[in-house]
Amino acid sequence: MPSSDSTYMSPTDSMNILKRLKCCVIIPCYDNAGTVRGVAERALNFCCDVIVVDDGSTDGSASALQGLPAKVVRHDQNRGKGHALKTGFCAAASLGFERAITLDSDGQHYPEDIPSFTAALDMHPDSMLVGCRNLRHENMPGGNAFANRFSNFWFKVQTGKRLSDTQCGFRLYQLRKLGSMALLTSRYEAELELLVSQCWKGVDIQEIPIQVYYPPHSQRITHFRPFWDFLRITILNIVLCFLALIYGYPRKLINEIKKIGCRH
Repeated sequence: MPSSDSTYMSPTDSMNILKRLKCCVIIPCYDNAGTVRGVAERALNFCCDVIVVDDGSTDGSASALQGLPAKVVRHDQNRGKGHALKTGFCAAASLGFERAITLDSDGQHYPEDIPSFTAALDMHPDSMLVGCRNLRHENMPGGNAFANRFSNFWFKVQTGKRLSDTQCGFRLYQLRKLGSMALLTSRYEAELELLVSQCWKGVDIQEIPIQVYYPPHSQRITHFRPFWDFLRITILNIVLCFLALIYGYPRKLINEIKKIGCRH
């Protein structure tokens, strides 16, 4: 399937630019044996450096990757998506990478959109790039749409910045700007925490339109637990609002003052 970006970029061009800018692809995986190999294979068409973090899968996900030229890092037990991302970031940094594109292993993200990130990265080499899905997709679960609107609202409160899709896991991170990654949470809501943290640090954030695939309800594999996961993200938002007052907004103000000083 072609990239959602209007400017065509060949797989070879994408590979060369990502290589030059020291960018790899990280795919966190938990019990997605049926889709992870296909996602990794397609990602390898656009980036020759792919890291898969198997977060304690029990369905043979790691075995499904045998024979692929991808680096596989495995957790002995499930620790959550946030922890898997942290493991992937550390592995990438240890290999000399300075940037990493992350996408999910369940097939909802199209690796064919990697060139859209590559083109944007070539123009904005110091920016964080965040995928922006069509939230009116006909097959998008209603709970996902509500959760994203909820997350977008609190992100605006916590950072003063408006984004269209704060829950999309298809992103490009600047590894040197992540810091110690002492995350408050280790599960999927860690992606919101990382996004807020980068905004507080003054990292420029660009949105990239992407495609998304939602399989029929009977074929979906989800690890989302509505009550407990919504409770965790609510608690995280309360904590982030408090931190925004004592740290986030003061730091943003300091960064703005520094920028003004640099212009004079």
